[in-house]
Amino acid sequence: MSLPLDAVTVAEARPKGDVESLVRLAKDDMAVVDALIVERMQSDVPVIPLLAEHIVSAGGKRLRPLLTIAAARAVGAPNGMDAAVRLAASVEFIHTATLLHDDIVDASDLRRGKVAAHLIWGAPSSVLVGDFLFARAFELMVETGQMRALGILAKASSVISEGEVLQLTRAHDLALDEATYLQIISAKTAELFAAAAESGAVGAGADEIAVQALRDYGQNLGLAFQLADDALDYGGQSAALGKNTGDDFREGKVTLPLLFAAERTAGREDAFWDRTINKGQRTEDDFRRARELVLGSGALGATIETAYRYADLAKAALEPLPQSDWRTALELLADFAVSRAA
Repeated sequence: MSLPLDAVTVAEARPKGDVESLVRLAKDDMAVVDALIVERMQSDVPVIPLLAEHIVSAGGKRLRPLLTIAAARAVGAPNGMDAAVRLAASVEFIHTATLLHDDIVDASDLRRGKVAAHLIWGAPSSVLVGDFLFARAFELMVETGQMRALGILAKASSVISEGEVLQLTRAHDLALDEATYLQIISAKTAELFAAAAESGAVGAGADEIAVQALRDYGQNLGLAFQLADDALDYGGQSAALGKNTGDDFREGKVTLPLLFAAERTAGREDAFWDRTINKGQRTEDDFRRARELVLGSGALGATIETAYRYADLAKAALEPLPQSDWRTALELLADFAVSRAA
């Protein structure tokens, strides 16, 4: 894609990172997690495994359960990997359930590059299968016997819901400030990254310093990841994003690139932003105009730079952990989370 100068400068000045090193390290563990996911999404009610398989099979790198496995391995897994495997599957079920629900709320057409489940099976079935996956997640948590890990993921589930509701109530509000927006994405996105890493460390028997380090890593990684997604919505392509570019704008969501653009074009584009966001009167031509303003004002570069700041915090959080291939792979993942948007 063609980026404005400030975004190009940001992209070229930072490491690209990768996710493949972590995927390779976790290959055997993730094969066990994937088998468990397939086993536990089965049901005698035919629509449940069909709908669940539709979205789970398009799961890409499965970053959140991958974090659970990596956290356990990065601390040496003194208690073994059985609990971490079950917690990783739980994390993926929680994430998948929230996606099914979110797609209905957002009226999304695509999810992970595939037709959204609610367009195939209907909204009621999608909601109920999401509930089924939540239930399966908690069954797996209980099986670990790890009450602390259960508490971590249970709390994360409620925090995610709070974040989604807060975003919904502020969806068409240009008065939203950066701090409140970061609060929203910290809850709706970063919390599950944090809980995934924290629960993996707890399940593996890590000490308190390592547990906190991995929670902090996950929290900052999640913020970096979501801000990169925000940038991709205006500067990327549908294939990279897993949904249609411009969906945030079409849904009236106020994300950081739009906030930065509205601030930087204040006084000359106020009427445009008021009509399209505050009043909800949008056309496809309006997205093209919004994208031009986001790119031309440097808002894209500013968003990417903010994302990289959180990626740096994520890497710094890993300092208490011993040097290992797992720690290095987690550091590379933090850079990758943002560089995919650059």
